[in-house]
Amino acid sequence: MPAFTRFLSFLFRVGEIAFAAVVAGIVGYYLHLWSDCDDCSKARYIYTEVIAALSLFFGIILLIPFTSSIVAWHLDIILSLTWFAAFGLLVDALGSVPCGSPWDWSGLVNSDDCSRWKAAEAFSFLSAIFWLASAVLGIYFIWFVGGRTAQRRYWYGRYDV
Repeated sequence: MPAFTRFLSFLFRVGEIAFAAVVAGIVGYYLHLWSDCDDCSKARYIYTEVIAALSLFFGIILLIPFTSSIVAWHLDIILSLTWFAAFGLLVDALGSVPCGSPWDWSGLVNSDDCSRWKAAEAFSFLSAIFWLASAVLGIYFIWFVGGRTAQRRYWYGRYDV
């Protein structure tokens, strides 16, 4: 595997782990605060927390530098789609909170609830993009880099004595 591809894959995995940890921390904090609320609908937040936990687990497993970690593009696509769904759920949840538009990023230096929720929204989107980029890198490796090395091995392997 080319060194640049391996390095890029490593950077994507580290980003995926970091973004999932941030989202898990923010959403987990609010789930803890709402643990006594019986009439609260927490399904979207539990879903986001589960996706963050799965991303942490698979991100750490796939961080181990083997070729199989870059060819797990199927898992990367699935996790990317689940992160896009979590992002949509967080955007929908922010619509019912008096924080303004989900796309209004002014005043995020405050440490209030709106800033935290918008940070969770932003990091869930970044996580989706990084998982998608890992999938694209894996597909690139399989189709363009892996195919040529397999043909070379087969070509030279036929004439070994």
